[in-house]
Amino acid sequence: MSRLTKSRSEAIFCYVTDRRILPVENPADASAELSRRIEAAVAAGIDWIQIREKDLSGKDCAALTNHALQRAAKAAAGGATPARILVNDRLDVALSEHAGGVHLGEHSLPVAEARRLVSYCGPGKGFLIGVSCHSLEAAKTAQRGGADYIFFGPVFATPSKTAYGVPQGVARLADVCRSVSLSVLAIGGVTLENTASCLAAGAAGIAAIRLFQDARDVKSLVQALREPKL
Repeated sequence: MSRLTKSRSEAIFCYVTDRRILPVENPADASAELSRRIEAAVAAGIDWIQIREKDLSGKDCAALTNHALQRAAKAAAGGATPARILVNDRLDVALSEHAGGVHLGEHSLPVAEARRLVSYCGPGKGFLIGVSCHSLEAAKTAQRGGADYIFFGPVFATPSKTAYGVPQGVARLADVCRSVSLSVLAIGGVTLENTASCLAAGAAGIAAIRLFQDARDVKSLVQALREPKL
């Protein structure tokens, strides 16, 4: 697979959702607050939004995905850059709601099997299949299976990725980027300050939860991320 982007201005910025860490007093309000965060991300020009709400039922995940797709379509109709909506793990939801792709865990449905199901259902050539990888071998396996892109990390320390071991570091990220031909997005502890080092290492972009979800002004953040670093 060829890389999805070439320059910093075209770098892919992906907001990965997690309503469970949103600062709401009543947990019942988390879904509504997440919907507002998704709308803000779409309006800010985020390239991809990955719906990663693993505890939701299929019905609720489909409803959230549909909401995100509607927001993205509305923004695109108004002239904004369309956001691609990805669904974490739930290929059935991604296909039924006509999302822009599915993101698989390292130990989820094999990429080749997901590719077969996608071909059978025929959602279109633009449907992407991505995989989370935590080693060079996993990245190579994802490429052999036909993945369009991978998330590699954790590159830096982050609470959400402690289960995946110590931070991999920028040098290991660069090694993975050199070793596979598909697009690699850095994930895990990514900030405004260290994004440049990830892109310099060869990453096609970055993916993050807190960077985007906790931002007071997502639009200004995206603009800052795209500014050339001298």
